[in-house]
Amino acid sequence: MDLDSSAVASDMRTQVKSGTLEPLVTGAPAILLGAELARTLGVVPGESVTLISPQGALTAVGMVPKMRRYTVAGTIEIGMYEYDSSIAYLALPAAQEFAGLGSAVTGVEVKLVDPFAARRIGREIAGELGFPFWVRDWMEMNRNLFNALQLEKLALFVIVIIIVLVAAFAIIGHLVLLVAEKRKEIGILKSLGASSGSITAVFFTVGMTIGLVGTVLGSTVGLLLIWVQNTYRIIRLAGDVYQIDYLLMKLTAGDFALIISATLMLAFLATIVPARRAGALAPADVLRYE
Repeated sequence: MDLDSSAVASDMRTQVKSGTLEPLVTGAPAILLGAELARTLGVVPGESVTLISPQGALTAVGMVPKMRRYTVAGTIEIGMYEYDSSIAYLALPAAQEFAGLGSAVTGVEVKLVDPFAARRIGREIAGELGFPFWVRDWMEMNRNLFNALQLEKLALFVIVIIIVLVAAFAIIGHLVLLVAEKRKEIGILKSLGASSGSITAVFFTVGMTIGLVGTVLGSTVGLLLIWVQNTYRIIRLAGDVYQIDYLLMKLTAGDFALIISATLMLAFLATIVPARRAGALAPADVLRYE
C-alpha cells in the first residue's frame, strides 16, 4: 500500500486495532497483519514474522524461495473474516522490493465517493485500459455474500408480515369480544338515536388506536435495538462461516415506510369487519334478550 496517499493513511488508521502505522510510514522493515491472521499465527505488535514468496531464485541446489523477516507493526480489523484472516500489508517500496517488481505494481485500488457507482466506473476504466488489464468491483468480489443477504432480507420480511398477521388476528379477537360485551350499550345508544356509522366509528377508532400504539411502540423498540447492536455489537457471528464477525443492522427509509404501511394496512383490515358488525346490530334484536 502507498502510505504517501493521505486518503489511504487516513482510512488505515481508523482500522488499526493494535500497534501503529508509523514503522511502515518511516520505511522500517515492518508489516501490518489482519487481526485474525495475527491471532492464528500467535503474534503481537513488536514480534517478528517471516514472509516467504514462492517466486524464489534459481540456485545450484534448485529453486530457493525468497524469505524476508519483518517486525509486526500492528494489526488491522476490516470487519470481514475473509480479509482479517488472510491480509497483510507492507509499505509500497518494501512490497515492490520483496516481489522484485522494481517501480511497477500488480494492481491499483480505486475508492469512490459513491460506492454504488463502482460498476459503472469500473466499466469505464476497463474500456480505457483495454486488454490485458481487467477490473473487479466490490459487488462482484462479494457476490455470494450479497445474494445470501438478499434472500435473508426477503425471509425476514415474510417473518415480520406473519408476526403482524398474528397481531391483526389478536385485534380482531379483541374487538369481537368487545362488541359481544357491549351489545346492551350498543342497543341502548341506537335506540336513543345513535347512527350505525357512529357506532362503527367508535369501534373502528378503538381498533386503529390499538394498531397505531402497537406500531409506534414496536418501531421505537426496534430502532433502539438497532442502535444498541450497532454500538455495542452484542450479537456476534462466526466469522469463518458468515465472513463478518458481528451482525450489522441498517434500516433504510424505504424499508421502514414499507413495514409501517403494511402494519397499519393490516390493522385497518382487522378493524373494519368487527366495527361494521357492531354498527349493523339492530337495537330490537339486542334488547329483546336483555
